[in-house]
Amino acid sequence: MTGRIPRLYPILDTESLARRNLAVERAAEAMLRGGARLLQFRHKGHFSQAVLKQAERVAELCRRAGAPFIVDDLADVALLLDAGLHVGQDDLPPGEARRLHGPKRILGFSTHNLAQFAAALEEPVDYISFGPVFPTQTKVKPDPVVGLGALRMLRALAERPLVAIGGITRENAVEVLAAGADSVAVISDLLPEPCTWEGLRARMEEWQRLVRT
Repeated sequence: MTGRIPRLYPILDTESLARRNLAVERAAEAMLRGGARLLQFRHKGHFSQAVLKQAERVAELCRRAGAPFIVDDLADVALLLDAGLHVGQDDLPPGEARRLHGPKRILGFSTHNLAQFAAALEEPVDYISFGPVFPTQTKVKPDPVVGLGALRMLRALAERPLVAIGGITRENAVEVLAAGADSVAVISDLLPEPCTWEGLRARMEEWQRLVRT
């Protein structure tokens, strides 16, 4: 682990899992059994009571496994679940998020270009994500692809963990880590077809072997 961020940063995207007919809690359990050392809960739709219950159950699974649990975007939900928080450019500013969540909970911040990354260096965050490194299918309106060259450039500037995101797969992850990323955030390539509990655990085990090389 680099600081508090492992080399693989798995994201539980509720929409992606729903398309594969796998419950979020089951997916979380399979990933943790496969060696995941952190999970982010990402839900972009209406945050209903049912979704909150899902997040609560995943948070409990992470606590039992000793793995940090991070909520994407929603500071109130993260605070309610005593979880870490990841914010984007259009979310609660990192300074305000830090004041709400205190000094001990993990706080991450998304950046998508050099100017945003430079500004993020002044923010009270534990890690900075940067991307999309490659084209991605998990965002409706993705930001422009930044490429490995920009990642190499930023490595010299980043004193905190740098998490690469966007289009990262088993085929290119080693190259991304070699370019300077401390961690790779992954959604789609964690999910095998068919997406069963056993298949997901095996895929996570495969990813763990890969990032250890």
